[in-house]
Amino acid sequence: MRIITVNLNGIRSAAGKGFYEWLDGQDADIVCLQELKAQEQDMTAQMLAPPGYHGYFHYAEKKGYSGVGLYCRDQPKQVIAGLGIAEFDSEGRYLCVDFTNFSVVSLYLPSGSSGEDRQAVKFKFMAAFLPHLRNMMAPTPVSERGATRLLPQSAGFAITSDLASVIGSSSRMASSSISNVSQPHLRKLRNSGREVVICGDWNIAHQQIDLKNWRGNKKNSGFLPEERAWLTEIFDEVGFVDVYRKLYPDQQAYTWWSNRGQAWAKDVGWRIDYQIATPGIAALAETASIYKAQRFSDHAPLTIDYK
Repeated sequence: MRIITVNLNGIRSAAGKGFYEWLDGQDADIVCLQELKAQEQDMTAQMLAPPGYHGYFHYAEKKGYSGVGLYCRDQPKQVIAGLGIAEFDSEGRYLCVDFTNFSVVSLYLPSGSSGEDRQAVKFKFMAAFLPHLRNMMAPTPVSERGATRLLPQSAGFAITSDLASVIGSSSRMASSSISNVSQPHLRKLRNSGREVVICGDWNIAHQQIDLKNWRGNKKNSGFLPEERAWLTEIFDEVGFVDVYRKLYPDQQAYTWWSNRGQAWAKDVGWRIDYQIATPGIAALAETASIYKAQRFSDHAPLTIDYK
């Protein structure tokens, strides 16, 4: 099984730079897209469903902003858009497809680089998303809130809403108290023992090896101690696996480059795009690659092959 994840920084822009011609030769089973910067009316037939794929999308309400998508060779059994948190779901940041034995998520974690307000939103998202991740692993629920939200019936899926109980909890990362998030869907994932791969732009470089100029970025969004500690908790305590780093523990490689100062040409980048997986499927990963021969956006596609 081959899974590709890529932040397109605008699906229309990437299409004009040859993304779909490249994709046609990749023989991928699942492709996770982030930062669509488009709404349904902006999408061409090729963007909605490239030949051989079923396409699913979670658009942002704001035009030309955010949004995630998934292309799948096989039609999933269920598609879930959103986390059940209105302020994040309105930005189109989470899309999950369920197959018989595993699930794949396309995730676009907020960036905090534009200022303190957006960094606060990023921390709030992180605080809400951590219990969601724990519920994919935990034998019993961490806490419950939110609704399973399926795609409309027009996409071939029934609309359901199964509200769970609300249990408040304080966050170590957010200054105000917020509620932990889970969904009945997560209970099904956990109880079935299925494997999960969460692909996307996490907007955090985890270790010093994951960005070129780590000394100068210790106080910048994307490499803040709190952000890095959060990823460490996901790996070391929750139990998810950074698949690329598992395969290549000492390899310095990047997936994003600033448009400033010839960062791409000089390879002054950050590794902020990940495939983060449950241990069972992570153990099946054989090879990974970051494609740089063409530039479709300020991010590069990350491809991982699983047995």
